[in-house]
Amino acid sequence: MVSEYEIKKQICDIGKRIYDRNMVAANDGNISVKLNDNEFLCTPTGVSKGFMTPEYICKVDKQGNVIQANGSFKPSSEIKMHMRVYEERPDVNSVVHAHPMYATTFAIAGIPLTQPIMPEAVIALGCVPIAKYGRPSTMEIPEAVSEYVQYFDAVLLENHGALTYSDSLLSAYLKMESVEFYAQLLYQSKMLGGPKEFTPQQVEDLYEIRRQFGMAGRHPANLCPNTKEGKPSCHNCGGNCGGHKKEENTQLVTEITKKVMEQLGFSK
Repeated sequence: MVSEYEIKKQICDIGKRIYDRNMVAANDGNISVKLNDNEFLCTPTGVSKGFMTPEYICKVDKQGNVIQANGSFKPSSEIKMHMRVYEERPDVNSVVHAHPMYATTFAIAGIPLTQPIMPEAVIALGCVPIAKYGRPSTMEIPEAVSEYVQYFDAVLLENHGALTYSDSLLSAYLKMESVEFYAQLLYQSKMLGGPKEFTPQQVEDLYEIRRQFGMAGRHPANLCPNTKEGKPSCHNCGGNCGGHKKEENTQLVTEITKKVMEQLGFSK
């Protein structure tokens, strides 16, 4: 069993990685790890994630109250967001929040990462929706994130950054890397005239690979309402795979398209 001190060292290592990869600036970002149902380790507020040592790391309960903190260190002001993820996703053991350059650019522009452009992103992430803007350190962000936590393992935060979570600290961090790499490729391909997207069948083939791998986490391959009903995946749904409203909108668009095709003489 890994000791609590070793987990603190791992948090510091991941903090240095996100800092060295320019995923955060100054004191931005935060990381947490679940020890048990009522104890969590988290990074402190007001400290650069690139220069932490184990004694910086705080311990809180599931309400975010301090159990242990050294000196003047206080838990991250965004701990409410982390706690909401743990509350709604019992399978999650670690949460990482950062401001990676390209992913945050999409978050600021209000563009979700839903275009299927590379196998790894489709298999590992599926889609990355955008949670509506909330004021930092308030309950507005947890409430906004809550809409997507059950359906995705990565979420963009409007005008803020990105949030990833998984069954281990390393996996949660690697999802952040994947989100940023996906965002960078999408951004750069748009500069060249736009990416060539996979067809719906190619997306479904990649989803099937994921299912065969038995990969953990939440993903449209397993949760998309259309996929469950044997219909083409709503990969380009804009990040609303779990919403009934989106299903209704999709059906409406389909009906309108059918009528337009009939008027143009393309119906059989």
